[in-house]
Amino acid sequence: MPVYTVHAPVANGADLSAADRYVFVRDGFHFWAAVASVIWLLWHRLWLVLVGWIVLMVALQFGMAALGASRGTMFVVNVLIAILMGLEAASLRRWTLSRGKWRQLDIVVADDEEAAEHRFFERWAGGHRGLVNDQRSVDRGAPPPTRNIPGQPFSKPPPPLPQGGIIGLFPEPGGPR
Repeated sequence: MPVYTVHAPVANGADLSAADRYVFVRDGFHFWAAVASVIWLLWHRLWLVLVGWIVLMVALQFGMAALGASRGTMFVVNVLIAILMGLEAASLRRWTLSRGKWRQLDIVVADDEEAAEHRFFERWAGGHRGLVNDQRSVDRGAPPPTRNIPGQPFSKPPPPLPQGGIIGLFPEPGGPR
């Protein structure tokens, strides 16, 4: 089942009345980002990522031409870059949102974006009546809270250290190696 992250603008103290501006970003492979990277980046307004992608592609083409790479090698490298773009498209979109004045609110697991919206707003309105910037705890369901939400503890404490307090191959400080 796909996983979505929910992002909201925090400028002007956004609340549930600004819910039409919330962005749901699906995690996973984005086919159109791999096939038509420039169009996908333009569509999602990822300007800085687009500039970086263009610089990378131009540098790769000139670098491979200078090294005397064959057309087959250039094709394989371009296919690998396209696959990487498809895999990292959601992360690049989240990064762009985090650079702006957007805040990650939640993680939702749902079949499609419409179901994710329904599940998020049902859970959000039921357990959290008020502003997005309010730091009250919300029962978020299955996934643990993210580090972007201050004041939310993680669900599991860190594992205890071994009895000697040393982790690794050497059980004693200064012991034989």
